[in-house]
Amino acid sequence: MEERQALLSFAALSQETRLQIVRMLVVVGPEGMAAGAVAEKAGVSPSNVSFHLKELERSGLIAQRRESRSIVYSADYDALSGLVQFLMLDCCAGHPRVTGSKEITDACCAGEPAKDDVNV
Repeated sequence: MEERQALLSFAALSQETRLQIVRMLVVVGPEGMAAGAVAEKAGVSPSNVSFHLKELERSGLIAQRRESRSIVYSADYDALSGLVQFLMLDCCAGHPRVTGSKEITDACCAGEPAKDDVNV
């Protein structure tokens, strides 16, 4: 993931309602949710949820598709994975003190040496 894209994604997730929406969509799975259902479950008005969905889509973290008369939103798992990898590899260099364990570092950062391990 490019730094500019990561910045857009982090900015989108830094708002409470948008973070809640992404969490919902991740749990729901690839089938996604209609915008009205997202608004209802998030406890916000349809116009408010529309604003948040637009920002999340612009950041690349969610996708939309039309199904009949509804617009259905779903999490973009590849984008979310890319964001996590960006944070772990580019920002934290896969350092075990950041990831919490060597196993997580190995799973996330396979083939990438931690910056502490690189001879400069």
